[in-house]
Amino acid sequence: MSLVEVRKYKLDLEESWHEGGPRLDKPLRVAVSSAVVKNPFAGRYEPDLLPFMAELRALGMELATRAVAALGGAQAVQAYGKAALVGEDGELEHGAVWHEAGGWAMRELLGEPKAIVPSAKSIGTLGTRLIIPLSHLHAAYVRSHFGAAEMTIWDGPRRNEIVFGLAMATGGRIHARVGGLAEKDVVGNDGLR
Repeated sequence: MSLVEVRKYKLDLEESWHEGGPRLDKPLRVAVSSAVVKNPFAGRYEPDLLPFMAELRALGMELATRAVAALGGAQAVQAYGKAALVGEDGELEHGAVWHEAGGWAMRELLGEPKAIVPSAKSIGTLGTRLIIPLSHLHAAYVRSHFGAAEMTIWDGPRRNEIVFGLAMATGGRIHARVGGLAEKDVVGNDGLR
């Protein structure tokens, strides 16, 4: 029997045209793809979480595929992040299994980017808002792409659930102008520059 039992999926897509400055020719698009999953370890201590993490790879691929499609394909994605929100009967480590599973899926679909996938995880309850950090997928020093996306499920996570999410964006902050490595100058060999 599978350790991964999905109750629901959610896909959020936002388009931003400006933040008070000039209107963009194309909007910044941010997608958050998430799933509410039964926590197989709720209410008890499980010493071996690796089988759960391995099974979550399929969920990671499902969520990554949905986000990439919503943004118009892998070539459109410039920033990414991931998050897990564990219900009250779980522990933070139950959300940490998403580091490998969620990150792997995005890397697989986006052409093996080298930059670290930023993440957030917390314990929460129904409707908890979790802010997912975003950064450039090829180079961590691209300041313009330090951003955020919100993951919220109105009826989750329940006490015995976990919400897993992936976020992707088609660019950096609108009207970014605080310096740092420019997106056009990224080499992308080491994940930093």
